[in-house]
Amino acid sequence: MARVPLAIVVAVSRNGVIGRDGDMPWKLSTDLKRFKAMTLGKPMIVGRKTLDSYGGKPLPGRPHVVVTRDMTRQIEGVQIAGSLHEAIDKARAIALDIGADEIGILGGGQIYRQAIDVADVLYITHVEADIPDGDTVFPDIDSEIFEKVSEEAVPAGEKDNYPTRFAIYRRKIAAN
Repeated sequence: MARVPLAIVVAVSRNGVIGRDGDMPWKLSTDLKRFKAMTLGKPMIVGRKTLDSYGGKPLPGRPHVVVTRDMTRQIEGVQIAGSLHEAIDKARAIALDIGADEIGILGGGQIYRQAIDVADVLYITHVEADIPDGDTVFPDIDSEIFEKVSEEAVPAGEKDNYPTRFAIYRRKIAAN
């Protein structure tokens, strides 16, 4: 099967927090608009808890593969996978079928911890805040493995809790 790049897409606070009580601990309308533009038309891999945080339905315009232990679960418009590697295989087949040039990995925490070992690119929104009561964190980005290739400061918009920095990291060494 052709190699379609895997891209982690995540917003991370200064202290590594990405979630609290099954949701994001901030409102970042500006970032959500960028997220939608970056991910539309591409296959998405998400964990079951992340899908549930969307209301149990896939985000519109993006084929989803959900990683879950419950292989009997059926969700309209969603493929089910029992592992991240199975999800990657399914997402690559979808990407080839629809002509997508990338696969998005949207979390949550357990999926990110596994996916960072195989991701080709990281699209990180660095949230300029420390979140003291978060319960889900993103793994550290190893500068020996990933190189920051761009970064853009994004001031807080009218509907944003915090300013952000949007950074792209590319893998320097081959994935496992």
